[in-house]
Amino acid sequence: MTIIQHLQRPEGRIAYTVEGPAGGPLVVLIPGMGDLRSTWRELTGPIADAGHRVAVLDLRGHGDSDTTFSTHGDVVTGQDALALVEHLGGPAVLVGNSMGAGAAAWAAAERPDLVAGLVLTGPFLRDPALPAVARVAMRGLMRALFARPWGGAVWASYYRGYLNRGTKAPWLDEHVADLRAAMKDPAHLRSFRHLSVQLTHAPVEARLGEVVAPAVAFVGAIDPDFPDPAAEADWLRSVLDGEVVVVPGVAHYPQNQAPEVVVPHTLTFLAAVPRDTAGRFQVRADARA
Repeated sequence: MTIIQHLQRPEGRIAYTVEGPAGGPLVVLIPGMGDLRSTWRELTGPIADAGHRVAVLDLRGHGDSDTTFSTHGDVVTGQDALALVEHLGGPAVLVGNSMGAGAAAWAAAERPDLVAGLVLTGPFLRDPALPAVARVAMRGLMRALFARPWGGAVWASYYRGYLNRGTKAPWLDEHVADLRAAMKDPAHLRSFRHLSVQLTHAPVEARLGEVVAPAVAFVGAIDPDFPDPAAEADWLRSVLDGEVVVVPGVAHYPQNQAPEVVVPHTLTFLAAVPRDTAGRFQVRADARA
């Protein structure tokens, strides 16, 4: 049984688990908004079996992490991930989904000496192009939709139907039930609502030019979070040093909807990241402090 551990941060504790050999190169996986560590169930086993040490964290106020945090979003999530890498001994390859991908990219810009590579799924690295008035209205809508007592049910329905369009993981219903169960805790739902209101990817986009780590990204061809997924993939190719794979028939969670694509691509990518003489990941020469 995997042991849940906690990393102390200024406002509370971040929950995480570790699998794989203790001396293996470190891979840290970051979920997206409103999700749980188990969103990475298709990747953790194969990555660990390939000889990597795999750490999976829960976002602030999500899963087994504390609900005492007042700040949420890409930047603080990136800071939490970097703190975990330092705690476990990096450098690491960061794997992120949705806003977790944004957090990973921000972390790569902030500490290039700690991030040896990026694996991004359904990546949000910039805000949608919306008028300021529409953004304010969207925040108000989030406050209303994710309030008690209906907030957990609204998110579960949105997650299962809208964000998982197309091919669905065979365990999706079980996962959605876990999401609903977590949000029955008023403190968890409150944290999720605060995140949904505070979330912006603008700090990530502003620093993409500083990212030197190699990357692979997966974009669902029918991801409803992007007005034009193919155009978003083209933009990602222009800002990342690496491959961008458009995955047919899936939406916002390629790691679960098409593991037959994401898993082998990820393992190939990890195998190509340089190692030092001790077998740990090595950052590029131009990223070393």
